[in-house]
Amino acid sequence: MSARRVPDADIHMKPSEHAMLKFFRRAGAMVLALLLALPAPAVSAGRNFTIAVIPDTQTYANFRHQKAEGFPFDAADLMKQQFDYIAAHSAPRGGDIRFVAHVGDVWEHATIAIDPAHVARGFKAAPNPFLAKYFAPTTKVGTVEIPLAEEAFDKIAGLVPFGIAPGNHDYDAMWTDIRYPPFPVVDPANKRSLGVQHVGGLRSFRSTFGDRSRFFAGKPWYVASHDGGADSAQIFEAGGYRFLHIALQFNAPRSSLRWAAAVLRRYRGWPTILSTHDYLTPLGERGSDPAMDAHGIDPKDGSPQILWDELISRHDQIFLVLCGHQSGEARRRDKNAFGHDVDQLLADYQDRHQASIDAGLSPPPPPLGDGWMRLLGFDMDAAVPTIRVRTYSPHYGKDSRALATYAAWYKAAERPDLTDAQFLDQSDFVLSLDDFRQRFGPGRSAP
Repeated sequence: MSARRVPDADIHMKPSEHAMLKFFRRAGAMVLALLLALPAPAVSAGRNFTIAVIPDTQTYANFRHQKAEGFPFDAADLMKQQFDYIAAHSAPRGGDIRFVAHVGDVWEHATIAIDPAHVARGFKAAPNPFLAKYFAPTTKVGTVEIPLAEEAFDKIAGLVPFGIAPGNHDYDAMWTDIRYPPFPVVDPANKRSLGVQHVGGLRSFRSTFGDRSRFFAGKPWYVASHDGGADSAQIFEAGGYRFLHIALQFNAPRSSLRWAAAVLRRYRGWPTILSTHDYLTPLGERGSDPAMDAHGIDPKDGSPQILWDELISRHDQIFLVLCGHQSGEARRRDKNAFGHDVDQLLADYQDRHQASIDAGLSPPPPPLGDGWMRLLGFDMDAAVPTIRVRTYSPHYGKDSRALATYAAWYKAAERPDLTDAQFLDQSDFVLSLDDFRQRFGPGRSAP
């Protein structure tokens, strides 16, 4: 790793500030000691490893998509297959998966109509037939959807570190602001016609995946949290480097960005991956989903551009950003304020419905996602490190490029402007990390 420079601000501190800085440095040293004390990974050759990225699983956990509700099969099995695959290919079991990032929308439905915090601030909800039809609050979030998600995560708990960035469906309430109600006639091509939707309340998320939850409490690799775990940080070791992962909540407010900046200072110089829910559009633009772009309505809400301008671009150690929410795939590369590359990847497959067609469901078949997920294969033995990005479905047991019908199934609905070859290149490609060693040093030798 590159040598650490003591910031000028450290030199001009008050005695009390020096004491506080020493405290945090001692705490960081303790975390490092805990990390080094973790069991040695099963993989013994080379420095290559994989990060599994789980896009929106809301359609799998949806209580309406289970046999108990009359659905022809349990859609939750598609999610469980993903986690079974990760467990089987985790490092402790002889594989090379060292970390898992879920980019949000773990489950589908809300639990309340509007959260008390927004009511107290004077917000009011407008009637929304679309939300009432598809996402009305239900107690089955707690009795069906969350237990299904917990069952899936139990498959990897204790095997591999993971982080979860809460998506809009993981909030207690999703509602439409009365100042921006739905149009009388909904235009499917215009998401604004659905009204501008807010989210609020994270009681269910915190109780399931918060910093005091059984998945994270006391784990040495779960190193920081904010807002009860709505924002969180994890560390893992792979490929000769120690990595930091930060998961930020949906429309992350500036308080979340300030917290993340403090975590980055604490782990200064560590290569960092940031996950959040809504960040890239399917065309690779940094922009919110139009139906959820509430930044101009609620000053506490952030936006993708604010996230880039005020956090990502200002911290050189962030080299990769992951997101979901907006159906499709996209990628872009930008230079940060230091002139270094930041790769940003969108993957969200929730609108794919071939599994429903296979089950003989009548058109229009309900979209599920067909089990597609992302596998990021890091080649750290190469002179220039690379990431091989694969899109894989345990349900079909194939990579996108190995499935002859892949483009025929999905291209027309997602990117009809592309050729089949170009569409495949959206799902399977290689990123060259040209300045990785310049930023983070040569790394340590393989075990």
